[in-house]
Amino acid sequence: MSAMDWWRGALIYQIYPRSFADSNGDGIGDLPGITAKLDYVASLGVDAIWISPFFTSPMKDFGYDIADYRDVDPMFGTLEDFKHLLAKAHQLGLKVMIDQVLSHTSDQHHYFLESRQDKSNDKADWYVWADPKPDGTPPNNWLSIFGGGAWQWEPRREQYYLHNFLSSQPDLNFHNLDVQQAMLDNVEFWLKLGVDGLRLDAINFCFHDQQLRDNPAKLPHERDGRGFSNDNPYAYQKHLYNNTQPQNLAFLERLRSLLDRYPNTAALGEISSEDSLATMAEYTEPGRLHMGYSFELLTNDNSAAYIKKTVATFEQRVTQGWPCWSLSNHDVVRVASRWAHGEPSVEQGKQLNALVCSLRGSVCLYQGEELGLTEAQVPFELLQDPYGIAFWPNFKGRDGCRTPMPWDPSQPHAGFSSHTPWLPVDALQKSAAVTKQLADPQSMLRQFQRFSQWRGDQPALKWGDIAFFETPEPLLLFSRSFEGKTLLCGFNLSAAPIDFEPTSVNLGPGALTVVTDHGLASAQLQHGRVQFPPYGVFYAELTR
Repeated sequence: MSAMDWWRGALIYQIYPRSFADSNGDGIGDLPGITAKLDYVASLGVDAIWISPFFTSPMKDFGYDIADYRDVDPMFGTLEDFKHLLAKAHQLGLKVMIDQVLSHTSDQHHYFLESRQDKSNDKADWYVWADPKPDGTPPNNWLSIFGGGAWQWEPRREQYYLHNFLSSQPDLNFHNLDVQQAMLDNVEFWLKLGVDGLRLDAINFCFHDQQLRDNPAKLPHERDGRGFSNDNPYAYQKHLYNNTQPQNLAFLERLRSLLDRYPNTAALGEISSEDSLATMAEYTEPGRLHMGYSFELLTNDNSAAYIKKTVATFEQRVTQGWPCWSLSNHDVVRVASRWAHGEPSVEQGKQLNALVCSLRGSVCLYQGEELGLTEAQVPFELLQDPYGIAFWPNFKGRDGCRTPMPWDPSQPHAGFSSHTPWLPVDALQKSAAVTKQLADPQSMLRQFQRFSQWRGDQPALKWGDIAFFETPEPLLLFSRSFEGKTLLCGFNLSAAPIDFEPTSVNLGPGALTVVTDHGLASAQLQHGRVQFPPYGVFYAELTR
C-alpha cells in the first residue's frame, strides 16, 4: 500500500474530549488533557485518533451544535492548544482526524442569526425554511431523531425551519451552492493546519427533498434497526425524503476534490439511512469518501449469522469502496454490556476487540474499549443528554457510554479530574482503570497492546480480501487473503467451549498452522479438530 493509503486498515481511536482527561480541574476534559495522554494512546498500537467536536458551541448537543467552525470552545482550550496536540500526535506517529458536522449548525451560529431575521437578508436561503400549511401546521410530517416534529416555528419570518436533531440544530440548505462553498472553506481551514482526516457526522443528512414530500409510514414489523426503538416515533417512518438525497453525491465529490489537494488526508463518513450498507457502498465509490461506517454493528444482535450477513452484504455491494467497522461509540451502549451473555466477560471483551480488528476494513475503537469498560449507570438526576431526558425511563440516553475515562483508582475521580466531573465516574469502572491494567500482564489492556502490535505485522488482516464460511452458531469463521497468503480467523461467540472440524467447511487444499503469538485465549488444533475455549479465537495460516 502507498503512503497515501495510511487509512486503509487503520486502527482509529475515538476520543470524546469532555470525558478523556481534564487538565485544568474544572471537571470537563480538554485538549491539553488529550495531549498529556497521547503517549498512552500511542502505546495502544493505533494509527490515528478521531477527536469528537471541540469547536465553539453552546453545548446543547455537547459540541455537535457548532457556533463557530474555525475556533476551539474555551471549555476545551484554545486554537494553540489544538496545534500543540497536533504536533505531539504527529511526533508520536499518530494521524489526527477531527469531527466535521456539516449538515446543521447551532442556532447561535452567525449564519443562522442572520438567516432567521427576515426573508431578504444575504443568508435568507442558507437554511431549510418553509411556509406553514394553510392551517398553520408544519409543511410535512418529517420527524426529529430526538423526538417530535422536525420543524420549529420562527415568528420573525413566519416560517418553519427544519431540524433533524434538536430544535437548536437548524439544518443548512445544501441546495444553495454558497452554503456548500462556505462549508468546504470551513473544512479547508483545518486541512491547512495539518489535520490528517475528517470524520463526517451524519453526512447523508446534508440534502433534503426540495418538494418537501411526506415520508411514508412503516409497518409495525419494520420499526427496528439503527437504534430507533418503537418508543421513538422516528421509527414509524421510512426516511426517504429528509435525508440521503441523490444530490449529496455531487457534494461528496466536491469534498473529495478538496481533500485530494491535501495529500495523505482521508474522510470517514457516518451513515444512517434506510439501507445503510447500500449507502456506504455508494458513498465510498472512487472519487467520493475514502471510508464509510454505519450503525449496523452497533445493534443488539451479535450472532455469527448477523455479523456475517452484515459484512458480506457490504462486500457484495461495494466496488472499490472501503468500510470502517465499530462495535461502540459515543452514541450507543458499550459493547461489553450490549453484547454480554448474562454478565460482561473480560474474555469476551478481548475477543470482540480482536474480531472487529480482523474484519476487512478500518476500525474505530472508542475510548475505554481497550479496557473493556461496561455501560455506566447514571441516575436520572445526573443525566446530561437531552435525548435520554426526553425518553426516560425506556431509553436512558447516551450518558452511560460517555462517563469519564478511569485512569487511576487511587486518585480522586479515578484520575480524570481533581474536580467533580460533568458526569460521575462509574464505581465499577474503577476496577478496570488504566494504571491497574498496566500493572497486570494478563489484563485486557496489556492483551490489546500485544494484539494490535501483532495485527500491525499481518498484511492480510490490514488489507486482505475476506471470505466467510458456512458454520453453525455460535462460530464465526472467515479468511483474510493478501498477496498469496491466507489467514483463517475463527471466533467462538459463546460462553461455552465448542469443538469444530475444519474439514466440515470447504477450506480447499492446504495445511493449517496455528498462530498463537497474538496474546488471546487461543483455540487448539488437536487430531484434526479445533477446540475453542469460551470466547476463544483461532488464527491459523493456510498454506496451499
